[in-house]
Amino acid sequence: MRIAFAGTPEFAAVALEAILAAGHDVRLVLTQPDRPAGRGQQLHSSPVKRLAGKHGIAVHQPERLRDPATHVPLIEAAVDVLVVAAYGLILPQAVLDIPLRACINIHASLLPRWRGAAPIQRAIEAGDAATGVTIMRMEAGLDTGPMLLKEALPIASADSAATLHDKLAVLGGRLIVAALGRLESLTPEAQPETGVTYANKIDKREAAIAWSQPAAVIERRIRAFDPFPGCLANLRGETLKLWQARLAGGSGTAGTVLAVAADGIVVACGEGALRLTQLQKPGGRRLASADFLHGFAVVPGERFGAPE
Repeated sequence: MRIAFAGTPEFAAVALEAILAAGHDVRLVLTQPDRPAGRGQQLHSSPVKRLAGKHGIAVHQPERLRDPATHVPLIEAAVDVLVVAAYGLILPQAVLDIPLRACINIHASLLPRWRGAAPIQRAIEAGDAATGVTIMRMEAGLDTGPMLLKEALPIASADSAATLHDKLAVLGGRLIVAALGRLESLTPEAQPETGVTYANKIDKREAAIAWSQPAAVIERRIRAFDPFPGCLANLRGETLKLWQARLAGGSGTAGTVLAVAADGIVVACGEGALRLTQLQKPGGRRLASADFLHGFAVVPGERFGAPE
């Protein structure tokens, strides 16, 4: 099948690799423009662009797709299907109408739950027991199109956004190959009107820990915000990043350090307590609590606060 592929991050690159391995003729890749990143702010290509380069596939990187001139490479590619995965640009109806057979999206949730930009993070943050991947036909609405294939995946108690992302990326690659192979026989199923939720884009301002919340809520947010943007807390004027924690016994004034040991720093929350097991100080790297405490002493009775 003649394919165009639109995607940007690693999640999309895994799907593109699966499509190529299945033998489809990928004629064009659309991906976000190169962006500055890192301390030197040098331009970096997306994972999808790098993979396309390895396979000698033509790449198109428009800033937006509103101008009809930006549609020309897709028109000239004369593809049967446009596959979209975490592309990051809105596709106008004029673009959706270009492929001869369909535009298909790989979405990392069990639609209609968690439509939108951050379904992996929001599923963990909400305490969902499972998530999954939905393959859907695209239409102008935000993840509203009819579903072609869907498969659930349990969320493990230790899953972070990073680990769950990797599992869902593999699942998405497998499902899109299955969908392309059975495209004519799959019956589109309209999404139910009940159960719709929206996964808003992660805002860095959400990273600040509110210790007045229950420990279970904070623990889920720490996992949901790993690797981006991380969760922040202040201790003695230093803004620390919290990367891993688990529920612990104890209670006290929210934010108060209850105990300190090599296996973690126990902090009281609005309900229950958390044992912080991986932390990072400014300019440092992520460290297990035992190593972190060697360079940043913490004593019971101190109190964590919100970042300044």
